[in-house]
Amino acid sequence: MVKQPSTARRFGGGDLNGLLGLVVDNLSLLAFMATALIGIFGMPADLVFRRMFPGTALGVLLGNLAYTWMARRLALRTGRSDVTAMPLGIDAPTTIGMALLVLGPAYAGYRQSGLDELAAGEATWHLGMASLVVMGALKFVLSFFGAWVQRSVPRAGLLGSIAGIALVLMGFLPLVEIMRVPVVGFAGLGIVLYALIAKRRLPFGVPGVLGAFVVGVLLYYGLGPFGLLGTGYHAPSAWQWRIGFPWPSLGFLAGLPATVPYLPLILPFGLLMVVGGINVTESARAAGDDYATRDILLVEALATLVAGICGGVAQTTPYIGQPAYKAMGARTGYTLATGLVIGLGGVFGYLSNLVELLPVAVLAPILVFVSIGITTQAFEATPLRYAGAVVFSFFPAIARMLAIKLGDPGIVDPAHFAALYGDGSHGVSPLAVIVILGNGFIITSMVWASFVVAMIDGHVRKAAGIVALGGVLTAFGLIHSVQPIGSVYLPWLLDAANQALVWPFVAAYGALAVVLLLLSLAPEKAAIPR
Repeated sequence: MVKQPSTARRFGGGDLNGLLGLVVDNLSLLAFMATALIGIFGMPADLVFRRMFPGTALGVLLGNLAYTWMARRLALRTGRSDVTAMPLGIDAPTTIGMALLVLGPAYAGYRQSGLDELAAGEATWHLGMASLVVMGALKFVLSFFGAWVQRSVPRAGLLGSIAGIALVLMGFLPLVEIMRVPVVGFAGLGIVLYALIAKRRLPFGVPGVLGAFVVGVLLYYGLGPFGLLGTGYHAPSAWQWRIGFPWPSLGFLAGLPATVPYLPLILPFGLLMVVGGINVTESARAAGDDYATRDILLVEALATLVAGICGGVAQTTPYIGQPAYKAMGARTGYTLATGLVIGLGGVFGYLSNLVELLPVAVLAPILVFVSIGITTQAFEATPLRYAGAVVFSFFPAIARMLAIKLGDPGIVDPAHFAALYGDGSHGVSPLAVIVILGNGFIITSMVWASFVVAMIDGHVRKAAGIVALGGVLTAFGLIHSVQPIGSVYLPWLLDAANQALVWPFVAAYGALAVVLLLLSLAPEKAAIPR
């Protein structure tokens, strides 16, 4: 007799781990967005916390409710009690991009045009709403083609591209933040590794994420006030109830005209989420939970649309750590609880207080664990003969990570960055190569892994076709954009300096495609023994 999932537990220790991990993920991104908009660009805090946060949090609530329902439906259909819901939250790359490349600069531009803080903030908010609506509409249309892409791209390409993101963006960058306050961050990381990687039991059965969280908070607030953490400690602000209801609004209509200059950024943001949604569905399928790709993509598209209409400025996406949450023992309770915690927190304002209270060094260890789990799965769920293709797909993500750090004005002065980028005295400058290789890195990783897999399987002509497609994508900036911000373009409309960067990369793909075609004409021989 098949055991009905209705008799299984709905919330346990694994769900508590998952809840803390997913809430921490979202809090980390909300903290970054607030720090960038308020701390770097000077946007009014009340507008960020009362207008932008509630709508953004509503998207997380609705998406997680839908994914919870989908998981319970899958459990009922299969008779399994170990189904893990797909985690959904605020997307990291596009939230960073929206804050630093769209909203922040737009606010600065409105202020320079003579608008006061409030008027400039309102205009920026409407731009953010409109951007989300545009991305949501694009994702809705593209969601109907997700299954075809999933059938066409090998698993090494799908999982390898995601593993690259996990390793360097979700793993290495948070590790840097951990080591900036090492006493706090490293202790928390050690507990996460002890409980979730080594799978050792903590005293009293405390979940690993909760244990790391509590120890980190105790160390931070226990040592910080006494000067034992140096400048890494910042005293918390007074608690405030910043209540804001995410009512539907037509404010996005006012912001639509302002999106036009930013479309080369906004549209790729939406496209990347479709690619990411395909990848995470494949990742979940490899872990044993077979969700329909189209359903996963439609939920993320609709959650983004609703968030934009209701005031949100950061799009939602299914997270790439579903297998890691499954390994924690999380099932369906964690997504339901996360949706409620984040959604209600946006309305009643406690999210803004938590963002101000919790240092990144406390939040980051769980991100490192998730990155380890995702990277490990890319190798475990892919046949061993494709391991080289998976590794090869990591390099564009490494370039993207370097470009993010080198593009930080606090690390490299913008004027110096521009001079280094444009220095063509000895071929393409190293900085330009790093930035160009990193732009469009998710799609680049898929292209690279796919043509290597085709060669491994002996389909050399297919590999040549994939490489030729890479050249076409390169020509229009969908990958290897020569614009530092990663925007797409018509190559013949670029100035001479940028055209001098585009065509060598296009020619490189063309030359490789020709070489592979010629190799495909050679007599077929047995593969070299390994």
